[in-house]
Amino acid sequence: MPREVITLECTEAKKEGKPVSRYLSSRNKKTQPEKVEKKKYNPHLRRHTLHREIK
Repeated sequence: MPREVITLECTEAKKEGKPVSRYLSSRNKKTQPEKVEKKKYNPHLRRHTLHREIK
């Protein structure tokens, strides 16, 4: 099964001293070997921010 579950974490919340928001997503390892980045909503900052895959 090539799909794996990944965790996406907000990149902007730590800089502003707010709690980070995390989302679960999945990706296909064969077609997307690099780390995933998505724009997701951060409820603590009340706006959409860039979320990057973490290990």
